[in-house]
Amino acid sequence: MLRPKGAASKKTLMPPDTDGKRGVKTWKEAASWLRVRGIEDIECITPDLAGVPRGKMMPTSKFTGNTSLALPSALYRHTISGEYPDETENFRYDARDNDIKLMPDLSTLSVVPWETDPTAQVICDIVDTDGKPVGYTPRNVLKNVLSLYEKKGWKPVVAPEIEFYLVAKNDDPDYPLQPPKGRSGRSILGGQGYSIAGINEFDELIDDIYHFSEKQGLEIDTLIHEEGPAQLEINLRHGDPIELADQVFLFKRTIREAALKHGIYATFMAKPMQGQPGSAMHIHQSVVDVETGKNIFSNPDGSPSKEFFAFIGGMQKYVPNALVMMAPYVNSYRRLQPDMACPVNNAWGYDNRTTAFRVPISDPQARRVENRLPSSDANPYLALAASLGSGYLGICKAIEPTAPTEDTANEGSIELPRGLLEAVALMEDEPDFEEVFGRDFINIYAGVKRGEFETFMQVISPWEREFLLLNV
Repeated sequence: MLRPKGAASKKTLMPPDTDGKRGVKTWKEAASWLRVRGIEDIECITPDLAGVPRGKMMPTSKFTGNTSLALPSALYRHTISGEYPDETENFRYDARDNDIKLMPDLSTLSVVPWETDPTAQVICDIVDTDGKPVGYTPRNVLKNVLSLYEKKGWKPVVAPEIEFYLVAKNDDPDYPLQPPKGRSGRSILGGQGYSIAGINEFDELIDDIYHFSEKQGLEIDTLIHEEGPAQLEINLRHGDPIELADQVFLFKRTIREAALKHGIYATFMAKPMQGQPGSAMHIHQSVVDVETGKNIFSNPDGSPSKEFFAFIGGMQKYVPNALVMMAPYVNSYRRLQPDMACPVNNAWGYDNRTTAFRVPISDPQARRVENRLPSSDANPYLALAASLGSGYLGICKAIEPTAPTEDTANEGSIELPRGLLEAVALMEDEPDFEEVFGRDFINIYAGVKRGEFETFMQVISPWEREFLLLNV
């Protein structure tokens, strides 16, 4: 694993033979795992619709004592600001606000390295009181999409790339965000793509990101400086979609904690700074045949297969309608602008970074499609579900893509939804999504997004004060 200078000199928090071990198979192994590490508390966490960790913390003895872990179902019906939208014809609350249960996935058990007391964490699925998966919860939405592939004898493989900004602490939301000062004592400027000096400005923080990641058994492939001021990107190794969504979920938390340790913020907002590039979560995708292990995007002679082109066709047809799962907030659509190093189209091309769907140069077994539309503010489970679900529909319906483009495709007109409400309506009105994502999820997600838009409309922006105050 790539490791910056100085990471090896960090003090370990536990014996080397247990350091970085992630996941167990049985409750007996879990009890031993916790005992060997002297774990006192455990956080049972699960992503809400926004991807925010929710759950319960408890002493280790209660966790291994078959304690029932319940949450209210209303947890999945509140907005990012913590409010509950009004009911509509399709968006309803359970009058009982009945319990749903946290079901720990022991394969995700890991330490929480930034805590002072020995603490562990485990990601949980959500089930009802009968033990059946609750279909509208993010991890289960992704699992449903993967089950559709499984029925065909296929298994998707993904590799996310996550961009984020480091910003100076700011406790007043009315003030614009600013880049933090690095080790030179100066704020780093934009235009530093792939700059090693830009990374070295935050050496100690990056050391902690690697250190925290190793302790949790998380694998970083590469880390680079992006174009924005103090904008970084972490690339993850390819693998199973659930495992990679779990890693993104934990990485976001890890990066924020590492930044706070150094007195700055890490933000995954899609567009945190006016006039600067937004932050994306690019997703590389391929599909293998479970029986043979071969990439179904390539024919035996190495040429692109019909499934490869149909997957792209599905992305072109369905991703714009599922965009709200990849660009989930009002701010997300500020990123999707021309001339900001971001696709604003549904075009595809070979090694063309101005298209929404890029096919990187590779050998036949590694042939894949990169979805460049999701922003880093997206819930990783839902972004992966939307992207893979669109490709699945394309293969099943044998959708033909357009011709690949060699032109600069992110200039001029925008071919995508321009705002949150338009994107919500497109998702609701797509009949093919019911099989892929489930009607309960679609109704709940749409209701929450409309609720978030209403809270946004209650805020008066600086633009309105600047141009309307004395002119209208």
